[in-house]
Formats: sequence, C-alpha cells, structure tokens
Amino acid sequence: MEEKNVKRSKFSSNLGMMLACIGGAVGLGNVWGFPSKLGRGGGFYFLIIYVVVALLLGIPMTLSEYAIGRKMRKGPIAAWTELNRKWKFVGILNAIVCVGVMGFYCLLFGWIIKYMVEFGIAIFNPASTFWTMDSAEYFSMFISIPVEPLVWTFVGLLLAYLCVRKNMAGGIEKACKWMIPALVVLLIVVAIRACTLPGAEAGIEFLFKPSTENVMTSGGWLTVFGIALAQMFFSLNVGFGTNLMYGSYAPDDSDLAKNALLVPLGDMVVALLAALATIPAAFAFGYSPSTGAGMLFITMKAVFESMPGGAIFGFMFFVAVFFAAISSVIGMTAANAAIPCEHWGWSNKKGTLLALAANLIIAIPVSLGYSSLSGVRMLSWMGKDTDILDSIDYLCENCFATVAALALCIFVGWIWKPAAVIEEVEKGGKFKFTWKSIFTFLIRYICPIITLIVVLSSIGIISL
Repeated sequence: MEEKNVKRSKFSSNLGMMLACIGGAVGLGNVWGFPSKLGRGGGFYFLIIYVVVALLLGIPMTLSEYAIGRKMRKGPIAAWTELNRKWKFVGILNAIVCVGVMGFYCLLFGWIIKYMVEFGIAIFNPASTFWTMDSAEYFSMFISIPVEPLVWTFVGLLLAYLCVRKNMAGGIEKACKWMIPALVVLLIVVAIRACTLPGAEAGIEFLFKPSTENVMTSGGWLTVFGIALAQMFFSLNVGFGTNLMYGSYAPDDSDLAKNALLVPLGDMVVALLAALATIPAAFAFGYSPSTGAGMLFITMKAVFESMPGGAIFGFMFFVAVFFAAISSVIGMTAANAAIPCEHWGWSNKKGTLLALAANLIIAIPVSLGYSSLSGVRMLSWMGKDTDILDSIDYLCENCFATVAALALCIFVGWIWKPAAVIEEVEKGGKFKFTWKSIFTFLIRYICPIITLIVVLSSIGIISL
C-alpha cells in the first residue's frame, strides 16, 4: 500500500496537546473499567500497584509512542512502515486493536447516551418507565432489543464525526479543551455526594485502608497484579496507536517528556475521582463494586434511584461519563481514519466516514450478541465462555495490544535505541530531558520484561 503525502494538521499549543492526550487516555477505562477492576482487585493495594505500574510502564511507553508519532508525522501503519519496514506489523496490530475496540466501545457509548437522555427525562418525569423499573430488569430489556442500542450507537458516531470531520487535530483539541475540565468538575460534584451518603464510609475504607484480606479474597497478590496491569494498558491506550497519532499532531515546540508524565497522572486523577463517585455509593446501598458493565448501568442507576435528588446526580454522572467516552472515541476515530487518508490520499471527511462505518459494522454483531446472537462464543476454542463483546475485548486488549506494546519496547530499547527518543524530546534544544537515564533503563529492561509476562499470561502460558 503506497503512502500518500498529505498535509498534516497540528495542535495549536502544548496545552492543547496535553488536554487532547488526557482526553484520549481518559475514557470508559477510567469511569467503567477502573472502579470495577478496583473492586475485583481488593481496593487499596490494587490502587497502589496500579499507580506503580502506570509510572514504571505507562510513562516510558507513552513517551516512546509520542516520539515516534512526532518524528514520523504519520498514523500508526504509515509511521512504522517508514520507520522500519520490518516492524510494519506493529502499526497493523495498532490498527486492528483500534478498529476492534471501537467496534464495541461505540456500542457502549450509545448505551451511555441512552442513559444520559433517560436520566435527563427522569428529572422532569419521575414516572417514566426508566425511573420506575428495576435497574437490572431495565438494562436487560434494553440490550436485548436488536435495533434500539444500534440507533443510539449511530447517534454517538454521528457526534464523533461532527467533532473531527474537517480538521482532526483541531477538532480533537477544541472538544477536549472544554470537555476534560467539565468532566473533572462533574465527577468532583458526584464524588462529594457519594462520599457523604450514609454508609459510604465502608466504600472509602475499601479504597484507602490497607487490607491483605481483601487481596486474598480477590485471588491473591499475583491476581491483583495482573488485573492492575490489564487496567493500565487499557486506560493509557498503550499499543492502541492513539498515543502515536497524538504525537503526530504535536507541535515541534511541545514538551513530550512533560506530557508523558502529566497525561498518565491526569488519567489517574480522573480514575480516582470515578472510583470516589461510584464505590462509596455502591457500598452505601449494599451493591458490589465489581460488576463490570453492570456497575454503570445497573448498580449506579439503582444507587441514584435510592438517593434524594438522584435523577439530577445521575444525569450529571452520565454527562461526565459521556465526556470521558467521546474524548476516547474521537481519538480512536482519528487513528482509524489516518489509514485511508495516508495510503489513498482521502480527505479527513471521507477517511472519518469510512472509519465510523467500519465501527458500526462491527458494532452490529456485538449488539446482537445480547439478543439473536446471544449463544455465540467466539473464544470457545480457548476455553473461554465469553459473549461477542468480551471476546473482542479480550483479543484486542489482552492479546494484540500487549504484543504491540512488547514490540514497541524491544524496538525502542534495542533497535531504534532510547537515544532516538531522547533526541526527539530535546528537539531544537528547547527542552532538557532530565530523566533520560531512568527512561533508558525502564524501556530496555523493566517494560519489556513485565509486558512479556502480560503477553504470556494472556495466551495462557503462565497464570497471574
């Protein structure tokens, strides 16, 4: 496939890039995945392990992807092809992950829009079916309808298209400049309300009080470590190609090393706020904090129904979740749209339409996996009794993304060499890379070793 030289837009400032990158990292991994995995991982010690692996692995790998992106000024496939044709497979893996994840991510995004609208209606109409019906029963009824979830998915994709159809970098930057601050404010408001509920003390204690008993109940230290690692890869989009894409839009005078530090930290802050907004509330009303998708759509709905002014707080919470989700959607859309734009010379508008059409096509069987295709088990040959959504999630995040991340570490650490990243960070001599020796050690030794463990665990060779 021949790469075309297309004019590439850039972020207008380093602040714009940083907010866009935080928006790309912040998503359902924070407001859905993090609280539920924290619940599965036993609370406090999961939190500590997650912070450590995010600092030791997330930061150097994120920086490496930023550096490759800015150096090559291309999307994942074209960037890796031009950098070293033998390593083109990494870009292909990035693309597979992004397309696959978006196939179910946009479906969940549609669910979120549905619930946001329904909570808004419930503020003015407390007699609505949504508000009066049992939360588990309502959710089951909604996802089992073949058509309606896809309609809401289409609405979500249309919103993503409107954000980035003309100028990828500009559209992402403008959206994230106001969505990310709004997301933080809304989560703080809901978190304050959740933490002041009667009985919320148990949830706060679960989060911040060390308990080896909780770790043992969660399966032991290795299990908690494995859950934290999986969450880190998902939350920071390592191996997805989106970090590389954001790097390709970075201005020449942007401080990549600073952004690589601040983006994971910002991601962790949002994740913690999401945990404070959900887990204390779940404990206050006697619900489990480790119920996956049910945490958002069943547990939290039941929680808001039980609290005074619940419809208002529920609406605010789902608006926050909407902001988190769409910021990731437009980032992954940009990565997918880059393929036809760079290889066939398509316009951003046409490339974005193709990317979103592919997302919708994948979303159809994922959605039907809860109705007419509910009996399909894609990974039965691996001994996994998972529906279509969870199967695609596992293949993309646990297999393809981790292999891509491992390849990234090996390439940057031993072939391209850390010096190339350092040179890109210090481009023009404006910025000094003060932790270059730490970066070199981490990307050469710590990152590939731990990532290899994740890969071996994902394919069943070892058990975490």
